[in-house]
Amino acid sequence: MSDPNTREILDCCLKGFEWEGTPTGTVQTLPGVGNPAYVTGTNPSRAIFLIHDLFGWTFPNTRLLADHYAREANATVYLPDFFGGDVIEWEPVINERWEEVNAPKFIAPHTREIREPEIFAYARALREKHAKVGAIGFCYGGWAVFRLGSKGNADACGGKGLIDCAVAGHPTFLTEKDIDEVAVPVQILAPEIDAAYTPELKAYTFTSLQKSGISFDYQHFPRAVHACFVRGDLRVKGEREAMVRGKNAAVGWFNQWFHDDLE
Repeated sequence: MSDPNTREILDCCLKGFEWEGTPTGTVQTLPGVGNPAYVTGTNPSRAIFLIHDLFGWTFPNTRLLADHYAREANATVYLPDFFGGDVIEWEPVINERWEEVNAPKFIAPHTREIREPEIFAYARALREKHAKVGAIGFCYGGWAVFRLGSKGNADACGGKGLIDCAVAGHPTFLTEKDIDEVAVPVQILAPEIDAAYTPELKAYTFTSLQKSGISFDYQHFPRAVHACFVRGDLRVKGEREAMVRGKNAAVGWFNQWFHDDLE
């Protein structure tokens, strides 16, 4: 967390806007894992593992996205808590009272090294329950979907791997090593303006994934800014459109790689 851009990245991600609507899922805890999760959808075959951004698992926007994925990809969607019950206060963030929010301090107990074992364990629980498992992560969750689909996890769960496909939206804390090691079909949703997913890292993504031979889909969003896919703020020109396009792209990606499941 020593990167001088950390404050800029986190503040950008946390400029939020609550959408209209009420989430329709329920809070559940899977056997064998302690993380509570927002769960929506009823498909016993298809699962989508949604890994939250800095707003966390209770943010209404993220839960509404989960509802869309459940309906439009015909899947059961799981949005667990990976911040140990910690929640960023939305109201001062939405109203840009930054002096009331210390994002770097908030994220310090939730680094990759601390939370990765929980994320892997949750994926194993989903793999035991569902024939097909896709993962999608925004910002903080972006690095995690690359790790779930890594070569190192290819033999997990009896050789099925932890997940079948992945979607990463404006990923934060992603490394070149993460990109090099991904081994499942991956879709990247990339805003043009992003201090976390830099032009250099975007270029590296193209080079590495082309060499790897895996299927990938790179979606560029001109003039869009980091965190647009969860914020979808009507007050920002083009942001709601970017959110809808990103949602539709992810749904299409999951439907493509879930095509041979048993429903």
